[in-house]
Parts: sequence; structure tokens; C-alpha cells
Amino acid sequence: MLPISLIVITYNEAANIARCLDSVGFAVEKIVVDCGSDDDTRAIAAAHGARVIDQPWLGFGAQRNFASGLANQDWILSLDADEALTPELTRALQQGLPDLLASNAAAGVLFRTAWFMGRPLRWYRLMVRERKPRIYHRQRARWSEARVHESLQYRGEEVSFEPPFMHYLNPTLVHHQLKYLRYAELKALDWRERGRASRPYQWPLVFILTFLKDYLLRLAVLDGARGWVAAYMAADYAVYKRMRYYEMRSFEPSVELAAAELRAHKLQR
Repeated sequence: MLPISLIVITYNEAANIARCLDSVGFAVEKIVVDCGSDDDTRAIAAAHGARVIDQPWLGFGAQRNFASGLANQDWILSLDADEALTPELTRALQQGLPDLLASNAAAGVLFRTAWFMGRPLRWYRLMVRERKPRIYHRQRARWSEARVHESLQYRGEEVSFEPPFMHYLNPTLVHHQLKYLRYAELKALDWRERGRASRPYQWPLVFILTFLKDYLLRLAVLDGARGWVAAYMAADYAVYKRMRYYEMRSFEPSVELAAAELRAHKLQR
């Protein structure tokens, strides 16, 4: 066992949480912060060695910072419930973490590969070996307060661990699209708070450039049909969140109407 705390934030993750927790057998402490699951997430997490804390949803960044504050260890490993360490990465961490934990470094960098449409992708840079700082000293790093697409903010040295960890992204394209609906809503709300300009004339160009960047420059083309689907969905998401933001600005009641619909389908906490 190593003096590091695993933190996981959850909402209806009964299908994933056991795999996530069991993949980090070396952590001396496991904390699950749940925001109102109505499935078996909390019971499963407790059965697999986690301390489960209830906390109403604060947004991704704030929720992670709240979880960090509960840890009894200064060093933290943050995973999503649909992520899991591979055996190769576990061995690398067991060998390399003692030196990192004893150092003055701020963070450890991991690399994430996505499981997409039934198996891992091999080439698409956005979903293969995606750089993710996920190990950090809680006094030297902090998550940004964004509602979604938060990032770990830190200064100082970092250490990288080469073997990948796995992101079991979504079981089907239906799950994928539903998650995009929720993420787009959160991103549009962030833009609304900041008063970002809305530029509908850019939408066609955003779609084309995003698709070409992901399909060609990020090598999705080498993953065949699955790569085409992944690049298309990335371009579609890039435009949809802009359209949704435009709707929020031009039709204010849509904010509450959409929130109610997302809650009805358990897509919003």
C-alpha cells in the first residue's frame, strides 16, 4: 500500500465503479464523492473499499476540489468512474510512485486510451495516449472551477508514467450522444456566465475544420470507420454547443426548459 488517496466523483456509475476502484489496489485510501445516484453506485463503492461521501453537484472542477479536501493523504490520484488503470500502469506506478511521493514535484502525468465502439482505438490522438495529469500534491495543484472540461492547474515539476490507463468511454453511440448533450449544456452555461460572443456565421467553418483536424491531423483516419465516426462526433459536438449557446442567448426560457428535460432523463444532476 502506498500513501496516496484515490478520489472518484460519481453519479449513477453502478456499471463502472467496481472496475475503477479495484484497478487501484495500492492506494491506502479510496474516496467516492457521489451527488445523488439512485442506482447501486454507493453500495458497490463501499463494498469495494471506498469511503462514500454525499455531496450535491458543484460542477466538475469544484466537485474534484471538494473530494481532494476530504483526503487524508497529501498525494492524490483522481480517476473518473469509467476509467481504470491497466496492469502495466499499475506495475509502473508501484515502482515509480515512492520516488514521486518523496519529491517536491507537483504532479504525475498519465496517458489515457479510449475504448470506443467495442474496443480500444489505436491511432486517434484525441483518444489514444491523451495526456492527463491525474496524480498531484493537493497543496501544489488544484482543479479549475469549470463546470465541464476542467483541468489540473499546477506549477513545478511533473513526472510521466508511460503505460496507458483505459477510458471505457461509452458502451454505445447512444450513450456517447447523451453525454455530449450534457457536456454541451454545461459548456454553454459557462460561456453564458462569461458573456462570450455568439458567432453563427462561424458554425460551418467550425464543423469542417474540427472534422479535418481530428480525421487527418489527429490520425483518426488510421482507425478506419470508427475513426471517421469519432471525428464526425467531435465536429458535431463543437457546433452543437455553439448552437445551444446561441439559443440560450436568444431564447432565455430555454435554459430552464432544457434543464428540466435533462433532469427528467437523468442527464443533469
